[in-house]
Amino acid sequence: MKTRMALVLALLLLALAGFAGPAAAETKMVGVIEKIELVGATAKVVVKDNKTDEEVKVLVKDELTLEKFKDHRIVEGDEVRVKFVVEGDQNVTTYFRKTAGC
Repeated sequence: MKTRMALVLALLLLALAGFAGPAAAETKMVGVIEKIELVGATAKVVVKDNKTDEEVKVLVKDELTLEKFKDHRIVEGDEVRVKFVVEGDQNVTTYFRKTAGC
């Protein structure tokens, strides 16, 4: 009886895990913008992480941030707070703001 109950419980947990699907881990960082390249309705941005000195390439899709790039409210050299998720082979931003505010 205990084995049967354990099997049912294991199957139930597997089913619930399947419904939840893999959650995309969000990465947070603060760094300085090294490069901004506007490409159509997106922007490719290179940010140098303050903690690791690693250059991280992110893809910005949100219209508000793209407008800030176009009218130079956010420029190379600005310090930004970035959150992104990995979609395929790209880091797609979910949050992109200047640390000083903008």
